[in-house]
Amino acid sequence: MQLDRLITFHKTLGDKTRLRIIALLNSGPLHGQAIAGKLALTPATISHHLTKLRDCGLVYERREKNSVYYHLDEKKLLQMSQAVIKMGDETMDKQLVTIEEKNKVLQNFLTTDGKIKTLPAQRKKKLIILDYLARKLEKGRLYEEKEVNEFIKQFHEDFATIRREFIMCYFMTRENNKYEMNPEEMWKIGYSN
Repeated sequence: MQLDRLITFHKTLGDKTRLRIIALLNSGPLHGQAIAGKLALTPATISHHLTKLRDCGLVYERREKNSVYYHLDEKKLLQMSQAVIKMGDETMDKQLVTIEEKNKVLQNFLTTDGKIKTLPAQRKKKLIILDYLARKLEKGRLYEEKEVNEFIKQFHEDFATIRREFIMCYFMTRENNKYEMNPEEMWKIGYSN
């Protein structure tokens, strides 16, 4: 599951009105006016929240004569709700390497001034190189995409591939073209003694 979609899902659910709409739709489909009446809110407010829920894929609409009925996509709700646990399982599927393995890979794939000679094809070795780079970035800081590219270019010319790997291997999270380091516990690599 892409981390950005998961974040959007949880942000969408982080609203009391939207949670109340989901609770109502759990009992069956309703049209916008009925939802507005039950929640004592204006139709415009309900329309706004339903749009957010629809964009996230949690509700869908069906037209019946002159009314549009909103349905809860229970399967999608369950899938997205369980994705956090799945993501935890995925991040627990770490490549464990010893310090000796790490040092050998760094010696083989880095120049004496710390630049990357070539990106390793083998996943475990690639993760060691990504880890090497990620540790040079500042935790808690939001980076513009251009800043991430410039940072990577200091070490290797293929900044697009490395930036994509940072996201895919959970070293970083991207939202609205802003990048931020994830906690090390999420990274796809771990070291054993």
